[in-house]
Amino acid sequence: MFRLALWATVSGLAVSAASAATETFSVIMGGRNVGHLDVDTSGRHSRIDFDYKNNGRGPTMTEELDLDDGGLPVKWTISGATTFGSKVSENFALAGGSARWVDSTGPGEARVTRPSVYVAQSGSPWSLGLYARALLKAGGTLPALPGGTLKLTRGEALTVTGAGGAVPVTAYTVGGIETQPETILLDAGNALFAYITPDSIIVRKGYEGEEVRLRGLAEKWSTDRYVAIQKQVAHNYGAPVRIRNVRIFDPATGTLTAPMAVLVNGRTIAAVEPDDSPATPGEVAIDGAGGTLVAGLNEMHGHLGQDSALLNLAAGITTVRDMGNDNAVLDTLIDRMDAGIIGGPRVVRGGFLEGKSPFSANNGIVVDSEAAAVDAVRWYAARGYWMIKVYNSMNPAWVPAVVKEAHRLGLRVAGHVPAFATADQMIAAGYDEMTHINQFMLGWVIKPSEDTRTLFRLTALKRLPALDLQSAPVQRTIQLMVDGKKAIDPTVGIHENLLLNRDGKVAPGAVDYFDHMPVGEQRSLKKAWIDTSAAGDDAAYRGAYDQILKTVRMLHDRGVFIVPGTDTGGALTYHRELELLTQVGFTNAEVLKRATFDMAKYMGADQRLGSIEKGKLADFFLIPGDPVRDIKAIKSIAMVVKDGTFYYPAEIYPNFGIKPFAAAPAVTLPK
Repeated sequence: MFRLALWATVSGLAVSAASAATETFSVIMGGRNVGHLDVDTSGRHSRIDFDYKNNGRGPTMTEELDLDDGGLPVKWTISGATTFGSKVSENFALAGGSARWVDSTGPGEARVTRPSVYVAQSGSPWSLGLYARALLKAGGTLPALPGGTLKLTRGEALTVTGAGGAVPVTAYTVGGIETQPETILLDAGNALFAYITPDSIIVRKGYEGEEVRLRGLAEKWSTDRYVAIQKQVAHNYGAPVRIRNVRIFDPATGTLTAPMAVLVNGRTIAAVEPDDSPATPGEVAIDGAGGTLVAGLNEMHGHLGQDSALLNLAAGITTVRDMGNDNAVLDTLIDRMDAGIIGGPRVVRGGFLEGKSPFSANNGIVVDSEAAAVDAVRWYAARGYWMIKVYNSMNPAWVPAVVKEAHRLGLRVAGHVPAFATADQMIAAGYDEMTHINQFMLGWVIKPSEDTRTLFRLTALKRLPALDLQSAPVQRTIQLMVDGKKAIDPTVGIHENLLLNRDGKVAPGAVDYFDHMPVGEQRSLKKAWIDTSAAGDDAAYRGAYDQILKTVRMLHDRGVFIVPGTDTGGALTYHRELELLTQVGFTNAEVLKRATFDMAKYMGADQRLGSIEKGKLADFFLIPGDPVRDIKAIKSIAMVVKDGTFYYPAEIYPNFGIKPFAAAPAVTLPK
């Protein structure tokens, strides 16, 4: 419900149906108070003000809400703007057993014959407390509008302390509508005390000092959930596993082999043999049914969290390059995944490096001097990081020293173009890789004094249609990339979402998986990211996307190395990223090679990964179709193997409310 738009803190008082009360909460991210959630209640009416800004962006919402005697909404209006600026005008009304609503997907209505709860598309986290109270009265489940069933699960009881003294609270998870349940704390009067995640919290004002502890508890409870799922879905057979009747994608030739058998023993591929090779005693047999084996995919622009780890693995992604995170949280996550405690990909770590400013992102290390920036590079190098990622608020004058130290220590450098600088300057400073195609192109259409630390770095893209891609500035930057043998991680898919998603229409990148998702996710996939209401903006943003595709095609045609990453969580969106590469000049075989062997080689791991060969790690996935003929075939995955552990997405997806895309293969255990 709130994964994109929350990251906040809340404070409140118990609210009865006939009371007047004020609840105030703080939104805390990266240890900083970045916003507020304020609720004023009189009788059954509440007014909600929700606003936070992190990394120069965040939602601004106002809500008016009326409840019936049972605490269920009968009238609800929500207005404001989402994280990326799209306008919100949502309303719901229930009268005489007839419910009507309007959200970004359009109007809807239903006849209500039993108690049901409307789940707001753009409601603040305060609504989770409302749902929880209604669910407690209903015994734990309620039919939801527009669809699905809302569920409440009770967790641990604890006591929190702050300016208002000690408060006993109880943890609950609210789920059933989205792919992930949400965790909240209710006080003894069942008023919302906090919304918590491993990364951020919204907590009652005066209790901000509990942030670290509450995030730690959220991480523990989330881990407990994924440990249980891992025990259910991870298969370690303790014997050699022979996968018969499969064709293997060969990145060296870009073709599929004849039907073969692949033998896995422990973590490695023990043999790749003709399909009719005899089995040895004690083997597990898996029938590939004529499908295709492809080496594990590499998501090259992730910000991995525990909630996305297993979903990435289910999508065939066995390696994620993390481009910025809470360093301690990521270390813990990596340890758990590597030990097999929870399921997820292996991680190649990028050290996030940001300059201190009012617009700073709250990841990695934030510095206020060149010396501190260089020290941060040394810190990352000493801890085995593969690269440094420079971010928007970094002083561009410090970048050459950062690059010099990183290169001295064997680290690559990639990043955004810092505010008030250009891509040309960062290439000259020694970047090995540019991050995001918008960052690369902005210097061609903005003035040196314009600030890209805010949403302007996205809204300014509407200037792109007027740009002549054959002009001298454009061609100079591209030639600098060619001459310097630079790479670029364009994240085309996130720009497709940004520039083409429109209210009421399924996001272009989600058409192939929309019907498989739970109702809450489907609503999100029919929502615009940006505001296109001003005259000419719709056409301008669509034209900007066309210019982006033309630029990426030009880079590819000129030999610039394209790195496939999403910045949208990977998993199903990574499949779309690969599909989009076929629109800029890649063949299907080239896309598969780039996502597998080329990326393994790029990160120095091609001796162990990137292709299905004897002696390499058992990292690959099975699909029924032929991805050389149709790249969409990678979207239906029957089996994923990572480090010799076997996973079947048909077993994984129901834990997230997702309808599987392919049945698991037949497995025969030895007698």
